[in-house]
Amino acid sequence: MSDGVQHVLGYLKLMHFENPNFYYAIRGDPSASNVFWIDAASRSNYTYFGDTIVFDTSYCSSDYKVPFATFTGLNHHGQPILFGCAVMLDQSEASYIWLFQTWLHAISGKSPISITIEPARFVQTAVSQVLPNTRLRYCKWSVFKEVQTRLAHLYESQPNIDAEFGKCVESESIEEFESRWGMLLEQYYLMDDEWMRSVYDARRMWVPVYMRDTFFGDHCGEGNKGRNIYFDGFITAETTLQVLIEDYKKAVGIWHEKELRADHDTSNTIPLLKTPSPMEKQAGSVYTKKIFMKFQEELFQTLANTATELEESGGVTLFRVAKFGEDHRDRIVTYNPIEAKATCGCQKFEFSGVICRHILAVFRAKNVLTLPSEYLLKRWTRNAKSGGSLDKHAAEEPTNSPESVTIRCDNLQQDVVKVGEEDAKYIQVYNVAMNALEEAAKKVAAVKNQGVAQGGSLANGENPLASCQPAIIYANLS
Repeated sequence: MSDGVQHVLGYLKLMHFENPNFYYAIRGDPSASNVFWIDAASRSNYTYFGDTIVFDTSYCSSDYKVPFATFTGLNHHGQPILFGCAVMLDQSEASYIWLFQTWLHAISGKSPISITIEPARFVQTAVSQVLPNTRLRYCKWSVFKEVQTRLAHLYESQPNIDAEFGKCVESESIEEFESRWGMLLEQYYLMDDEWMRSVYDARRMWVPVYMRDTFFGDHCGEGNKGRNIYFDGFITAETTLQVLIEDYKKAVGIWHEKELRADHDTSNTIPLLKTPSPMEKQAGSVYTKKIFMKFQEELFQTLANTATELEESGGVTLFRVAKFGEDHRDRIVTYNPIEAKATCGCQKFEFSGVICRHILAVFRAKNVLTLPSEYLLKRWTRNAKSGGSLDKHAAEEPTNSPESVTIRCDNLQQDVVKVGEEDAKYIQVYNVAMNALEEAAKKVAAVKNQGVAQGGSLANGENPLASCQPAIIYANLS
């Protein structure tokens, strides 16, 4: 594969030359090495959407010619977004530890809240060591696939087992899951199956009901089984290293176009309201189009869900919320009227970042007409990329470290590119934008001449962009 590796490295070197914020790293002999890269846009996007990620190694199986691994997440439209790629010719434990260390360095050391991985021991070890505070989850799609393989004889002779297993996994409470799991084992005589015992023992790492207290963004993503779909249809079993870069560029280009179209649709479409609720109007003006539709469905469902007050203690009220005719599927909501804050047993908001119908039913009962700000998660809004990022300390603690300067450079470049994409179509708007950029350049030059920059001083002759050039790492970890 040496020729293919050299082809990939040639592209990465060119991209880094054209944009110093394009980062790549090599581990081992360049002719047969592991290679990681992340472009400037991905590094910038991570500051806004790096709360939950998927690390996909499905292309590293023997079914594919290129052992390709990817870091992806979800943007404000629920679309997959890229946070880095790697070619893993060496898939040892040390290599995965190196990869995660290198990736973490490239995204300025900011760990995600959650990560979804294939159930692979070396990957799990790397995540545990490098991202110890990140909630780890196995890809549910991969677990289902493994179950079908291991129990192939039952899936052939018992066609209902697939639906019953899926129904068990999608249980709405821990008690419901435990009960259904026990019945499943008894029905198909799996009580003594050691492998099924191992699957059960790992339930807190892949069964949704055990993980709903952590943000994974699933209900808003296109790949809500946790599997990466960014390169679906681009990377195939026949993809070689020689054509990998072309497939990579095609995928990046297509998803960039999809995000631009979603931005355009959100900005140029008036939300179609289903109720006279001020809350619905508020959400329509704040959320992106797709996320608003998710919220709207939850709000609409409050028409069939009744909130019944149970008890009040210490200023906190308990409500029982149930859909008409489905009292057995009720939810308990805790409501604090002073803070206009509520929590629900379904934990939809904690898991997906979109408020649930049960809390909305309580808000309706208590005449809360607009959503409190804490339920408007910025990462799902039209302005997700404006102002501060997910890192609340980024604006509070400006530094001149390579990582901090890189993020600021990326943000500037991204904003300029966005202006170009949106405004270059119209000559009048183009002229206004160019005049504004020229005026900004004059102000920046004036500040530099004074020797003072916000967040730190500039020494004579110092190049403020020099630290935007990331090091190219050659490492051999034992």
